[in-house]
Amino acid sequence: MSDQPRAGRRARRTDVRRLPELQVHDVATLHAILDEALHASVGIQVDDQPFVLPMACARDGDHLLLHGSTGSRLMRALASGAAVCVSVTHLDGLVYARSAFESSMRYRSATVLGTATEVPAPDRLRALEVLTEHLLPGRWAELRTPLPKELAATSVLRVPLDEWSVKVSTGFSEDPDEDLHQRVWAGVVPLRTVLDAPVDAPDLDPGLPAPAHVRERRLPG
Repeated sequence: MSDQPRAGRRARRTDVRRLPELQVHDVATLHAILDEALHASVGIQVDDQPFVLPMACARDGDHLLLHGSTGSRLMRALASGAAVCVSVTHLDGLVYARSAFESSMRYRSATVLGTATEVPAPDRLRALEVLTEHLLPGRWAELRTPLPKELAATSVLRVPLDEWSVKVSTGFSEDPDEDLHQRVWAGVVPLRTVLDAPVDAPDLDPGLPAPAHVRERRLPG
């Protein structure tokens, strides 16, 4: 592929300019990257100052859900129609090359551009269930119903998955021929996120074990 837009088509904001051969246009790959994510980096501009903040997220069909406090300046700005950029990246490995220049990382990344809208009050409880079950599978059925004051203090936003870009790097280093003779190891050190054994809260009732959905949880990917 070329860095230049194809003849007869204007460059889109989501076109990958650097290493365009790594861009993936398959929506299933976008969904897989988002479904594996427990948080996203959310970028907006408020009063001429850019901000990027981490937020919990969950995909709900063709939307990405974000949630936070109704008192948050970020959430209020997003709800009012500020343009948003949401980014998710999974680091899958460190790529060791025979030079610092060719060393890199394996990754899967997704960027979503658009405008967020607030989930209407009648749909907010379901949206919170989607978020909870994504972050803590099996938990919603065990918890009490959120109190009215808790719902009033919580804002849930959804960003449509209409304008997005996915970039995936899975290879090894591409050392130039003149470096291949060097007696320097080259390869990949894989990276992955793991879940350790659950730790009881200090105020937990004695003898209350962690449920199976906590003890046996596995991450996707």
